[in-house]
Amino acid sequence: MSDELRLVSLKREGEGLKVAWSDGVTTFVTWRHLRANCPCAACIEDRAKPPDPFRVLTPQEAAAGPPQPVAMRPVGLYAYQITWNDGHSTGIFTLERLRELGTT
Repeated sequence: MSDELRLVSLKREGEGLKVAWSDGVTTFVTWRHLRANCPCAACIEDRAKPPDPFRVLTPQEAAAGPPQPVAMRPVGLYAYQITWNDGHSTGIFTLERLRELGTT
């Protein structure tokens, strides 16, 4: 992503996040896709393991339902930290990562 490219706006839209960029491009990413691609170390480690067919959801995960953000706060001028309805909040999504994950 170019140093000139900036985030113009973030908007919750339906089941995801609509992002307008300074180059005129607008992208959309679903909450499910964002949550599945959390960049924190624990999530990266979990994704590297083979799936556990016997994994049982925690009561908090089961009660949470589909991924939804509870809060989203800027981290400097380069990223956003999302707190999810399942209690997870350690992932910091850089603007570059948000752009990569979105579709036009």
